[in-house]
Amino acid sequence: MTLIHSIVSWATIKRMNQIELFKKYPEDVQQEQLFNLLKLAKNTEFGKKYGFDSISSTQEYQKRVPISTYEGFTEYIDKIRKGKPNILWPTDIKWFAKSSGTTSDKSKFIPVSNESLEDCHLRGGRDVIVLYTSNYPGKRVFKGKTLSIGGSQQINKYDNELYYGDLSAVLIENIPFWARLLRTPAKKIALMDEWEEKIELMSQTTINENVTSISGVPSWTMVLIKRILEITGKDNLMEVWPNLELFAHGGVSFIPYRDQFKSLIKSNSMNYLETYNASEGFFAIQDYPEADGMLLMLDYGVYYEFIPMENFDQENPEAIGLDKVELNKNYALVISTNGGLWRYMIGDTIKFTSKKPFRIKITGRTKHFINAFGEELIIDNAEAALKKACERTGAEIKEYTAAPIFMNEERNGGHQWLFEFSKMPNNLEHFSDILDITLKTVNSDYEAKRYKDISLAAPKIEVAQQGLFYKWLKERGRLGGQNKVPRLANHREYIDRLLELNK
Repeated sequence: MTLIHSIVSWATIKRMNQIELFKKYPEDVQQEQLFNLLKLAKNTEFGKKYGFDSISSTQEYQKRVPISTYEGFTEYIDKIRKGKPNILWPTDIKWFAKSSGTTSDKSKFIPVSNESLEDCHLRGGRDVIVLYTSNYPGKRVFKGKTLSIGGSQQINKYDNELYYGDLSAVLIENIPFWARLLRTPAKKIALMDEWEEKIELMSQTTINENVTSISGVPSWTMVLIKRILEITGKDNLMEVWPNLELFAHGGVSFIPYRDQFKSLIKSNSMNYLETYNASEGFFAIQDYPEADGMLLMLDYGVYYEFIPMENFDQENPEAIGLDKVELNKNYALVISTNGGLWRYMIGDTIKFTSKKPFRIKITGRTKHFINAFGEELIIDNAEAALKKACERTGAEIKEYTAAPIFMNEERNGGHQWLFEFSKMPNNLEHFSDILDITLKTVNSDYEAKRYKDISLAAPKIEVAQQGLFYKWLKERGRLGGQNKVPRLANHREYIDRLLELNK
């Protein structure tokens, strides 16, 4: 047994014991996380403003500190970006994870402290391997290299000592030296910001590596895989990387991509593991292959709260802790972190699939939905319906988006769906019918609005030219990284431009 194998085995056993502890005592661990955060940040500008040193209960914390979005933190973050210390977090912050989000053109600069790097983001990456090797003890994923598709990194204009970039780029810059030996491509390629050139260079330089795992967003990973197969003339990625065994994916739902990956990676030994790693923190990992949902990681220096979505539009919605959550109910996620975000509403919606232990699924975005007619359609509904429509018609979806068709004197309202298929359905009308029927099944509000087409007409399906969404993202300067196609929008800004490009 090699030294690295021995170290990994020992670390896996030790860490699995810690994970079992927070699974057994989740509320206690979360209480400990919160009060440790408050103690550390009590002398910051934010901590003094809200009296962190005298908060003695979660109820008091919730009463004093308001729930905020990014806009509520911009004043503090601007101070940090100008080099001012001790604003939201006591230790120096030199890095910012830049995120444009998917509903706004405005860039967000999320502060990344040393603690959030080490105890949250990087720990999450290590735990992916811990949980994977725990499930598959005979695997040798660490015998080769991990191919990771990073973002771009630039120097912050405020100070040459402050840096920002996509989260993946920040992590690449800060991983320990031993981890750099186990990843590919070279950093200078991984951090390129010209995505078309980057994909080409990544393809050319990694085909001769011993790649055993891939980490990335499914859509951009698919682009890379297809280019590698074009270069090599192969139709199975296992012929390029015979020891490939794991794809750790996140960022977008894997449902539309699963069959496509299986068609390009033809191997019964290939494994897929979902992660939830956002700019603000690493939150959850699929801990078992058969698990419905991802294990909420409770000891990363993050305290979680949840707003029931039926109360989301209230002026001051109440947020609850783990002790009060219910299964299969949509919640807006609220976090307090060791990066200095306090009761921060991240913009994601989740639901719990299990409480022993706490497992979650990402169901969408607080701003990514269609509710023009009271139908309250969320991404989780859409993904479930599209999965069934694809299964029934043999279709494979590369990208998609949907938006409302607003009613006028001549027509009822409806939903317009734009699909870029990698494999067309055998019958587009049947695909549309299955989509509609399944949406009625999973969403009673949609079903009620569809009754006799009175307020909501049947879905209108549009087929996109190949490469349309890529062209649209490129036009917006959003190629690569964590940039994603908005799946649902309650307006027509995205779809109207896409349809214009599709002519």
